[in-house]
Amino acid sequence: MLSFLLLSFTAMAQKPMPNSYFNNPERPVRFEATWEIGSLAVFSHLYQSGKDKTEFDFVEDGGQDNLFPYQRFEVNFLVNKRHSFLLLYQPLNLLTTQEASADIQVNNTTFPTGTPMDYRYGFDFTRGTWLYDTKPGLGKELSFGGGIQLRNATIDFTSADGTLRNSNRNIGPVPVIASRGHFNIGKQRWWGFDFAGAFAPIKYINGSNSDVVGALVDTSVRTGIRLNKGVNTFVSLRYISGGSEGTNSNPDEGKDGFTKNWVHFGAISVGFWLR
Repeated sequence: MLSFLLLSFTAMAQKPMPNSYFNNPERPVRFEATWEIGSLAVFSHLYQSGKDKTEFDFVEDGGQDNLFPYQRFEVNFLVNKRHSFLLLYQPLNLLTTQEASADIQVNNTTFPTGTPMDYRYGFDFTRGTWLYDTKPGLGKELSFGGGIQLRNATIDFTSADGTLRNSNRNIGPVPVIASRGHFNIGKQRWWGFDFAGAFAPIKYINGSNSDVVGALVDTSVRTGIRLNKGVNTFVSLRYISGGSEGTNSNPDEGKDGFTKNWVHFGAISVGFWLR
């Protein structure tokens, strides 16, 4: 399948494309790319590492009560006007500083009250998705499908002088269901939505003994204008929520395996959609 997609895209690049910079309407495979840039706000973010340790509020006590840069990149191969094969990359790296207003206990590390702190919450993710369009045709799309999201989490608590540090890292796959819609408003304007979500009592999915529950919602609405030769520009409102809670049956040395991490983000962005 990958070789077929690459050969089709190479052939498209070698021929004139009267209706698009990227695609010939007679070809069975279309290439699309989307880029968004804007600002992200943290509505709520609670984190705990270790049973009976501090439930830490990153917004109130961790300096996340601000706006952060936001970007999003996605490419799509649309096959026979029905099947979309999408690859998304969403970087997220929140670096903040604040003085500890109370003792912070993270696993076996205690940061005393008044300690100047550096925090890092990194949660980049990559997602591959397949969608099937139930209403193919000019000016509308209503697609459903699923995919796999790969999380790449890094959560660091560090005293500003570097003498105290606690770091938690996690990589893992998350299966998601997905949907997307696109609808014309007149000749040049359009609106659309996308959704990806999951609810996973993980021990029942991966067969392990880890008593962990995870969830994810990633959804947006957008409205845009078609410019020329397949170039679209748009404004998007996005909501991202999720996290996990439970005890890992195989924790790292010195840790009891309990983690709670729940986040709620909102983002506003402008973007370009190349078709």
